[in-house]
Amino acid sequence: MKISVGSDSVSHFVEAICEHLESKGCELQKLGAIAGDTADYVDAASAVAQSVANGESDYGVLFCNTGTGVTIVANKFAGVRAAHCYDTFSAEIAKLANNANVLVLSIRYTGERLGKEIVDKWLETAPSTEPRRMTFHRKTDEVDTKLRKEQQG
Repeated sequence: MKISVGSDSVSHFVEAICEHLESKGCELQKLGAIAGDTADYVDAASAVAQSVANGESDYGVLFCNTGTGVTIVANKFAGVRAAHCYDTFSAEIAKLANNANVLVLSIRYTGERLGKEIVDKWLETAPSTEPRRMTFHRKTDEVDTKLRKEQQG
């Protein structure tokens, strides 16, 4: 599994989560500050979202002070479903019910142990194949497609 990870800063938390993902056998594409680049949160979120949107990566993980900024930016990209998760239940539902392909973690509010638990729950959860949830996924994709066509004129 290839995962793009990005952040506007590097911290012990970011490094610990990256190491944890690698220990799970994930191939990481490090972007933004994690790759040694100068990047603000918009740059990091855009790089990860673009990688997921164009199929270079299966999933993305973004880090941000609170998680809000990168979530907003990533969700601007077609086909990206970024979810800011703050516990294992939100991670499970993000993947199961919303088919989230980008996980967002707050550097400020998430401890290392909880961060690893969130990542594990998100990785082990598959998108639901329950008919009503599949309808939600399809309808979300339709809204995305419709709005992008309208914006293009």
